[in-house]
Amino acid sequence: MSIAELLGLVLAGFGAGVVGYVTGLASLVSYPALLAVGLNPLAANVTNTVALVAVGVGSMAKSGRELVGGERGRSLVRWSLFAIAGGIVGAGLLLLAPPEAFGYTVPYLVGLASIALLLQPYLRQWVQKGGDRPNLWSAAVFVVSIYGGYFGAGAGVIFLAFAMLLTSLPLWHSVLLKSALLGVANAVAAIAFIIFGPVHWPAAIAMGIGCLLGGWIGPPLVARLPAQPLRIVIGLSGIGLAVWLGVSG
Repeated sequence: MSIAELLGLVLAGFGAGVVGYVTGLASLVSYPALLAVGLNPLAANVTNTVALVAVGVGSMAKSGRELVGGERGRSLVRWSLFAIAGGIVGAGLLLLAPPEAFGYTVPYLVGLASIALLLQPYLRQWVQKGGDRPNLWSAAVFVVSIYGGYFGAGAGVIFLAFAMLLTSLPLWHSVLLKSALLGVANAVAAIAFIIFGPVHWPAAIAMGIGCLLGGWIGPPLVARLPAQPLRIVIGLSGIGLAVWLGVSG
């Protein structure tokens, strides 16, 4: 891999870090970049997962104290256990199951989550008539973490949609929570891929450097963006990703 390609992956990682934190669509930037430098789909997928761990590291280093204080911190530990379990299952599926197992449903999952995010103000009123739904949210964390460990494109959008529907957190905290839990699922899957998968280390390191910087910049950027337009942009971008996944798959 040439120096120019490695520098391109650093830039792609930075873009993925910012885009991934703000919208949850990091893989829309990082995964095609890895394919473009010659990695096969499986190597690109596992390398992408390893590199994207740095997004969560960067964002938590910048704004993690928003999530770790008091009762919220205890809840984060509990939710992280569900994310760890889901990440393990997802990594196992990728390494053992045929790629077609999830391939047909992924565009629909991302598309439905994006539509739910666009309709969030109306759906949240309906879903939360009885208050927060912690059990449903925990189950959602586990299921989405399976997908995140398996492939992950659009997992952030799905996480964010569930957080906005099943908890009373505002968008800013939902984005941070999404980044933290998805980072946990990615980290667990990355450990499995490091041991058993074909990680391309020069590409993973180059992209990881960019992802770390992008994840660092993401939290203050989101904090300054208006919530409603941001939610709409994320939802529409997710629909675009669902179409891209459907056509490319």
